[in-house]
Amino acid sequence: MANLRSRDMMIVDDLFIKDGYVLKFSDATYATFFAEELNVKIDDPKYSAEGGSKGKRLRYFLRSVDDALAVKTLKALWDYREMLRERSGEEEKLPNAHGRFLELLARIGDTPAPAKPSPTVEPNFAKANYAELQASLLFLGTMAAQARGFAFEKYLKQLFDAFDLEARSAFRIVGEQIDGSFLLGDETYLLEAKWQNEQTGIGDLHAFHGKLDQKAAWARGLFVSYSGFSDQGLQAFGRGKRVICLDGADLAEAFTRALGLPDVLNRKVRRAAETGAAFVRVRDLF
Repeated sequence: MANLRSRDMMIVDDLFIKDGYVLKFSDATYATFFAEELNVKIDDPKYSAEGGSKGKRLRYFLRSVDDALAVKTLKALWDYREMLRERSGEEEKLPNAHGRFLELLARIGDTPAPAKPSPTVEPNFAKANYAELQASLLFLGTMAAQARGFAFEKYLKQLFDAFDLEARSAFRIVGEQIDGSFLLGDETYLLEAKWQNEQTGIGDLHAFHGKLDQKAAWARGLFVSYSGFSDQGLQAFGRGKRVICLDGADLAEAFTRALGLPDVLNRKVRRAAETGAAFVRVRDLF
């Protein structure tokens, strides 16, 4: 049986269940989802031992199956949740939703795949331990907000160092703070990093781009926002900027699939050059 505690089920409720309903599934689409994604007949009477609503069946199912199937189910539900949110243009309303989701998976026992070389990753990137990078990122979520911000910057410096990106720690120029810089190929990138409950909006994006405008014309920027970016903010920010964006879900996807950070960033740079979009999710690039 899955290692799900009462507090874990509260996160499941917050993420996926409301008033007995699971996301926006009808009875028919709910059954189809479980059949196609998990090869499970969720209408089987055994999953209705605690009630017949979709929410009660999901809770009982998660507690009755093994850890591996519970993790697979939660990941499938999260992907469906995100697809619905993106299609509707709805902002994330649950503070640190993705962080809580990752913590839930970690407590059940989900760990990233062991590090293995990607076809496009050079041998000197082998020192990157994806499981450790994921675990360290999850640990940051347990810290107090003020301490977490500084720790996140330090974590990113270690992340870039793991992939030999020649990172520099935060430095201060008169009137402004830069969270760091790194090299990607022959290009210099300035870094802005935020870990906050709300998604990053247009004000922070414009402020960072304003810093870039005061630097050399060849300087580029990477904005890392753990909680992601608001759809309205990205739309208002527009296209054709010198900034690419990365969020916590991107990092989790990269660690789970053992993708080299330079490969991830190069894919984002290329897509930005092709489309002008500052933010394209990792799962849509590989």
